[in-house]
Amino acid sequence: MSLLHPNLIAFMAIVERKTVQDAAKKIGLTQTGVTQRIRVLEKELQTTLFIRSRTGMKLTTEGESLHRYCQSATELEGRLIFESTQQEIKITISGPSSIMRSRVIPNVSDLLGKYPFLRVQFDLMDLLSADYKLKSGHSHIVVVRSGSVALEMDSKIIKSERYILVGPHKWKKRTLKDIVKNETIIDFDQNDTYTFDFLDKYNLKTDVSTSRHYVNNTDALASMIASGAGYSVLSEELAMDFIDSKLLVDLAPGKYLDLADLCLAWYPRPEMPLYFKEILQVVK
Repeated sequence: MSLLHPNLIAFMAIVERKTVQDAAKKIGLTQTGVTQRIRVLEKELQTTLFIRSRTGMKLTTEGESLHRYCQSATELEGRLIFESTQQEIKITISGPSSIMRSRVIPNVSDLLGKYPFLRVQFDLMDLLSADYKLKSGHSHIVVVRSGSVALEMDSKIIKSERYILVGPHKWKKRTLKDIVKNETIIDFDQNDTYTFDFLDKYNLKTDVSTSRHYVNNTDALASMIASGAGYSVLSEELAMDFIDSKLLVDLAPGKYLDLADLCLAWYPRPEMPLYFKEILQVVK
């Protein structure tokens, strides 16, 4: 539902995106289609709405007046939808458990009071492979590596996730060289290279054993480490809870491995609901 005529929707898309090309992508039309809508609108209003500039399409005085009208109509539309909505709207967000716990769940949960009709399913995973859930329609928003984002998806870069090397608290007085040489790594599966990447970054990989334990759950992995079965890397945000509880210890203080190519991904929505837009905004 929209109170705006399709020609006004094209107008607002140009105002937001600054170029006809980007506006066309936003509303799912060709550039020619968007241009035609603006020409029709200008002919009906007998005025010029945009002036081309080096920084993009710039509103004329008449265009600014029309923009204020459209904003008022959009705000009214939002209130009408909010007040009349009785049906629950469900949305699923998938991603690695560490990021979901530290950033996604707390931030999105703060929005739920604002949107009482919204029902969110937080789908926690332990590997960065959630893109297939978006492609299959299982999830609406996913946390993935930027390389997993397909051309037809929209995405937003989020803050990098920092990993630290941890072991059981009882190893606190042991040297890192001794631990790496004599203890076993615990990882999610054979494709998980994060611990090796950490050791390689700090030239500690020479004496490490390539034989590993595997457990594909973050909580179980932390539990195994705490029991003394081995060592691994965990996200700093997640590991601090265990370190503060004296279950784990940071084996290499000041050393870390950053995953700097993480992003949110979703399929473009020509008319993005306000709740969807706010979810994307609060996850950083």
